[in-house]
Amino acid sequence: MASPFARLVTAVQYQITLAFALVLLPIATLASRLGLTLPLYRLIERSEAAYESAR
Repeated sequence: MASPFARLVTAVQYQITLAFALVLLPIATLASRLGLTLPLYRLIERSEAAYESAR
């Protein structure tokens, strides 16, 4: 079981990751139209897994 501080840190990190992904969404859409992909889903999945394991 994680300490309350560790849970808080992972929750904040998860929220920052989601905000970062939302900010990059227009860039990711443009990159997709150009045939490129940005691996944002991996960053979000890893952050979510860390958040869930800290709960």
